[in-house]
Amino acid sequence: MAIPLPPVALPPEAVLKAAEYADGRRTPVEPRDAATVVLARPGAGGSEVYLLNRQRSMSFAAGMSVFPGGGVDPRDAAEETPWAGPSPAVWAERLGCEEAKARALVCAAVRETFEECGVLLAGTSASDVVADVSGDDWEADRVALEERSRSLSELLERRGLVLRSDLLGAWAAWTTPVFEARRYRTWFFVAALPAGQVTRDVSSESVSVRWMSAGAAVAAAEEGTLAMMPPTYLTCLDVAQHADPAELLAEAATRRIEMFTPTVEGERLSMMPRHRELLQARGRL
Repeated sequence: MAIPLPPVALPPEAVLKAAEYADGRRTPVEPRDAATVVLARPGAGGSEVYLLNRQRSMSFAAGMSVFPGGGVDPRDAAEETPWAGPSPAVWAERLGCEEAKARALVCAAVRETFEECGVLLAGTSASDVVADVSGDDWEADRVALEERSRSLSELLERRGLVLRSDLLGAWAAWTTPVFEARRYRTWFFVAALPAGQVTRDVSSESVSVRWMSAGAAVAAAEEGTLAMMPPTYLTCLDVAQHADPAELLAEAATRRIEMFTPTVEGERLSMMPRHRELLQARGRL
C-alpha cells in the first residue's frame, strides 16, 4: 500500500485496517530490524543525498526513491568484526537498544552501503579511510556480500580493514505502521561520502540512482515527480535544514534515538514533533 506524504489523508482502506488492528481484530506482522544510510555530499544547494529508485517488482516500497539500506543479517552481529570508533556499547546508548543489536545495526548500515552503492566506510586504521573501491576485485567482494557468500566481518578481516563506526551518525528510527503487510524497524544513519570514493549504480534492487539536494528531493516529492515513502520524505526535509554533511554529522552527534511508530489519528498518520514543526514552517500544516 502506497502511503501518501504527510499531511495528506490516508486511503479509507488503510484507516479501516488500522482501526481493526487497534481493536484487536487483526494481529500486526512482527517487524524485521533494518538499517538505512543517508549518504551525503556537499552541493551548491546544500547537502546532496544518494537515492535509489527501487524496482517496481519489489515486495516493499516498489517504485519508490529510497536511501541505501536493508534488513539486518544475523552475521552482522559478529563480535569478531574488526572495529574502530565508538564502541557497540556507545552505539547502544545512541540508538536506544541493547549492545548486540547496536553492533548488528552499525554493521548492517556499513554493509548495505557497500552493497547498494559501492561505498565502504572502513579503513586500515582508526584514522584512515579506503579510497577507490571501484575495481574488479572490490566488485567481487561487493557481490559476495550481496549474495551472502561472505560476511562483512570476513571481508574486513581478509582486507586488513576495520569498520569506521565514527563515520556514521544516528539520525532517527521508524517502525512501519501496523496495517502494512511487510514491516520493518529501521534505524536511519547519516554519513558523508568518503574522499576518493565514488558511488556506482550497482544495486540489484534498483533501476536507477541519483544524487540530488535534499531540498530538491523534498520539492520533487511534493510535486509528485519523485515517489517517496513518508519516512524518506521527512528525513530529506530534516536533512535539508543543514548546510553540508559536516553539519549533518555534528547534529547527529547530539541525537539519542527513540523508535517512532506512526499511528492513525483521524485520517492521517501521526508525526514526530520536529517533523510537524518543519511542515508547519513549510506551510504544509
